[in-house]
Amino acid sequence: MNTTRVTIRGLLDEVTQQLSAAGVPTPGIDAALLIGFVTDASRGRVQAMALADAPAEESVASRVRELAARRAAREPLQHITGSAAFRSLELAVGPGVFVPRPETEHVAQFAIDALRQAASPEPIAVDLGTGSGAIALSLAVEVPHARVLGVEKSAEALPWTRRNFAASGAANATLVEGDLADPALLAELDGRVDVVISNPPYVPTDAIPRDPEVRLFDPAMALYGGPDGLDLVRALSRTALRLAHPGALLVIEHGELQGEAIRSLLAADGWRAASTHPDLTGRDRATTALRP
Repeated sequence: MNTTRVTIRGLLDEVTQQLSAAGVPTPGIDAALLIGFVTDASRGRVQAMALADAPAEESVASRVRELAARRAAREPLQHITGSAAFRSLELAVGPGVFVPRPETEHVAQFAIDALRQAASPEPIAVDLGTGSGAIALSLAVEVPHARVLGVEKSAEALPWTRRNFAASGAANATLVEGDLADPALLAELDGRVDVVISNPPYVPTDAIPRDPEVRLFDPAMALYGGPDGLDLVRALSRTALRLAHPGALLVIEHGELQGEAIRSLLAADGWRAASTHPDLTGRDRATTALRP
């Protein structure tokens, strides 16, 4: 009979080693988050239990090991837990929808700042290709006097989008099922929008991502943007020009080597003051421009 006492500390060490051997970038953090998910405890609480050498029930250890095997196979942690943190939000995510990234939180700030500074008592923002709803819902929650519309066309992503819009409780956020390249999209808002923002698919078709979490689990529709990665950027530039009023802001997230090409594209379309901005790691991450 096996009477080995399983502790939170031992389980944490075991899973950390397993995830490290599998090449998971943050094995200790992910191990703590998996234990926290199973025990309904914060990461800090898990660390406290480990320091106290608290026991782990066999059912807890069994479930954690089951989930750890999935993470070791490089299934995204957010797919395993069913949620992703983004700014002040907890979003439901899973297969079929792009998992929001921390760097996009910084990109959303450009739009939030512009909405807060807008002269209109009810500024309008449009998030083209909203996916999980991360950007649109952050704008709606953090700028409650704004009217925010999130546009999504993916049949696989939309169940998650609808769920997150409903759960947010943001009455000022509206989900629009449509294609950002549609020349009739939101025609009733032509010339009235204060901010257009998008994190479009921008990976070139032949640039297969190295990370298994991205390559194997993120939906292709949310990743790939044609031969140079900019097909959807061209389309959203045209749509944004139609929707935006003079002086309105356009915000586009993109890859770190695409800033110059996007600035040129926007200038050719007639946008002014195009500027590329780095993220917190110093990599070019977003380009903004103003509607003439």
